[in-house]
Amino acid sequence: MLTLADLPYWFLATTAVAVGLVFGSFLNVVIHRLPRGESVAFPGSRCPACGAPIRAYDNVPILSWLVLRGRARCCHVRISPRYPLIELVGGLLAWAILQVVVLRDPFATPLWLGGVRFAIYLALGLGLVAAAFIDLEHMILPDEITLGGTVLGLLSAPLRTDVSLVAHAPGVELLGARMGPLGSAWGDAAFGAFVGFFMIWIPFDLLYRVIRGRTGMALGDAKLAMLAGAWFGWPGAVFALLAGAVQGTAVTATVLVVRGRIEEPEAVKQERAELRAAIEAAEGEERQRLEEERAADPLADEPEEGVLQARLPFGPFLVLAVVEYMLFGPELVGYYLEWTLL
Repeated sequence: MLTLADLPYWFLATTAVAVGLVFGSFLNVVIHRLPRGESVAFPGSRCPACGAPIRAYDNVPILSWLVLRGRARCCHVRISPRYPLIELVGGLLAWAILQVVVLRDPFATPLWLGGVRFAIYLALGLGLVAAAFIDLEHMILPDEITLGGTVLGLLSAPLRTDVSLVAHAPGVELLGARMGPLGSAWGDAAFGAFVGFFMIWIPFDLLYRVIRGRTGMALGDAKLAMLAGAWFGWPGAVFALLAGAVQGTAVTATVLVVRGRIEEPEAVKQERAELRAAIEAAEGEERQRLEEERAADPLADEPEEGVLQARLPFGPFLVLAVVEYMLFGPELVGYYLEWTLL
């Protein structure tokens, strides 16, 4: 049977990076359209400023942006550097997944299985990148990514069993023994998803509402932690919450020191104004429906004054922690368990 070792590394790396760049370009479409409720498949790529179709030779990842010097060919409007940045992230992520996950044991990995693992881990990574940028701009985590990623994690668990941990990290056997109580790939993934969701939902949503009358963390964050648990078991979910909290606190403190305040994204302010205008223009049942939508939206009202009342999207920090765990986490946890428990 053909294995990954039968193909030269340069071919695998080049193919992986090319795939990552192409799908990174598609992520820009997802990030722009998904929170607006638009189809990510139709129509084809268009200029956000004038709506003109983007030709194939102007849609080459990174290269087209450099050739066009950061401006649209159709209307010469400035193209945000975010677009080539996301494409670059897609390429680098694909290379990292190939290096850390797929090529961990190339001599024993059939080519088809390596390809499947690369595809599902890349889907996870790209989905997380999209979720981070959407949350940064709109302060929402789409169910299409969080719930869809959880389902993919549960369904793919048997294919990932022997690559979910770093085989050569000290203490990894002990970590594997503590993955979950059910003794199967699907059972451990389901238990991890359960832990991930409820460790955020109960204290930071349910109890926080009872104590303070509002949510402390949005339900999307709980779903994102559930995704982490479905992919990496309960240790991955706990790592995502703790590492995300530490990194989020560090960034928040830095922003406060540098800028003195934390402001909501402009898109959130605009969406709030549009909802209020729609309510004022509506009548009857439509107005009642919009009022109910506004009452259920934690972002519908402007934040109160004070640093403790500031709103900061936590999703990007959870995403960063999940990616860190995917690439480095099991080694770190394995060393920690060996040091503390062995």
